[in-house]
Amino acid sequence: MTNPLYWLVTITDRRSTDAFLALYESYGVRVSLRTVGAGTAVQEMLATLGLEKSEKAVLFAIITADTWPKIQKALRRQMRIDVPGTGIAFIIPVSSMGGKRALQFLTEHQTFTRMEESTLKDTHYELLLVIANQGYTGSIMDAARAEGAGGGTVLHAKGTGMEGAARFLGVDLVNEKEMVFIVAHSSEKNKIMKAIMAGADPKAGAIVFSLPVTDTAGLRLLDEDETEAV
Repeated sequence: MTNPLYWLVTITDRRSTDAFLALYESYGVRVSLRTVGAGTAVQEMLATLGLEKSEKAVLFAIITADTWPKIQKALRRQMRIDVPGTGIAFIIPVSSMGGKRALQFLTEHQTFTRMEESTLKDTHYELLLVIANQGYTGSIMDAARAEGAGGGTVLHAKGTGMEGAARFLGVDLVNEKEMVFIVAHSSEKNKIMKAIMAGADPKAGAIVFSLPVTDTAGLRLLDEDETEAV
């Protein structure tokens, strides 16, 4: 019986951050990163949805398929997430994880059995998401480019629940984090992930996993490169 992984994204009012963190912790879900954002809705839409124009908290966690129904129910019953203005939560399938220790760290309190790569294998592209200590983006991108990766996008965030990182990853993870987003061909995904894990500065404490990209726009140059190579 399979139990695939998902990337849980939660967006809520920043003032509600601690309540959501406490809820996830009670279900053994490790919120690995959090950052802030701002809503972009026009005032008319905000009024219709009962929302205020305020700073948002964005929380990221890895969960299993077995855990999600319990979390979903708790979000509705305890956090009343269906009430306009409370927030939203959604999950994205994770197709692979870079390394057993990273997997154990991100799913520490959830029952999970390592298995073959999971869902949506017929996608042409993958989003590689690298979580690392702040200041090591150059090292990560150098390793990725050595195996054919193009550019990346960096988002600053703050680590959450990093106390047990050394036990799993052998490094001390600081609170200030960077997320690096790299879109790559599915056929090149594994070698780029391996290059980052092996070639990036060990002090980066990099964790990398991939998310399936079901459709794209704006990647014409990558498509042309693939056509020329055939």
